[in-house]
Amino acid sequence: MSGRPGEVELAFPAKARLGEGPTWDPASDRLIWVDILASRVHSFDPATGHSSVLATEQHVGAAKPRSGGGLVVNLRDGVGLYDADGAFRWLHREAIPGRRANDAAVDAAGHLWAGTMRYDEAPGGGTLRRIAPDGTVTPVLDDVAVSNGTGWSPDGTLMYYVDSPTGRVDVFDVDSGTGLLRDRRPLAVIEDGAGFPDGLTVDADGCVWVALWDGGAVRRYTPEGKLDRVVELPAARATACVFGGPDLTELYITTATTGLDARALAAQPLAGSVLVVSGAGIGLPGKTFAG
Repeated sequence: MSGRPGEVELAFPAKARLGEGPTWDPASDRLIWVDILASRVHSFDPATGHSSVLATEQHVGAAKPRSGGGLVVNLRDGVGLYDADGAFRWLHREAIPGRRANDAAVDAAGHLWAGTMRYDEAPGGGTLRRIAPDGTVTPVLDDVAVSNGTGWSPDGTLMYYVDSPTGRVDVFDVDSGTGLLRDRRPLAVIEDGAGFPDGLTVDADGCVWVALWDGGAVRRYTPEGKLDRVVELPAARATACVFGGPDLTELYITTATTGLDARALAAQPLAGSVLVVSGAGIGLPGKTFAG
């Protein structure tokens, strides 16, 4: 896809209830994204326009490519694996009534960092867990409300994280030996009235791009926490973003329609679609789950 540099354009028309988790798969040059509440994993080839849909049996918070083909999925009751032929099996199952999966990310070692939240978004009802390729689970954060964006600095020494109701993008130091976290502190605080931070991605300059739910925008923050760019969107409920395309210069943004009334939907005809900004920057190559 080759749009006008810096302008927001329609990448894939949809009316997703809760579009989320855009992921660029370099092995297939396709964008993978989910509609959480519709229990759907979408795959889209921008070059050809071809798309496909995988229906999951549970609400799906995220889907990431696996190194051997297929997908790892963050589902309501745990983390599962789809093989390339569509066969499914659980990798880690932990069903807790009232809780569901949300955003997830893959680190440089091929582990899945899987977030959860309660449907009622109750404080302390969510978690962040690191899932190894063999299914070993390492608790990372408890006492989370809405576990959302997760990403790493280009050199892997920092991890960025969003628990949406806090209104912050936080940053941790990453232990070089264990890959785990220490010294949590705010990178950026979203001011009142600007929306809530949701999914994020990190670019090749080490800057953090974060989507603002009910803010109708994506913001770029420097590694020092300075706001240096705002991309206004034609959809209020931006959920997440990722760089994709052959040269990783196209910023794809997922959006949602859930909770919007008829008037809001009429005023936002692109709500629920995937948007794209060409030439926004240069992204980092995505990681694949090693299991």
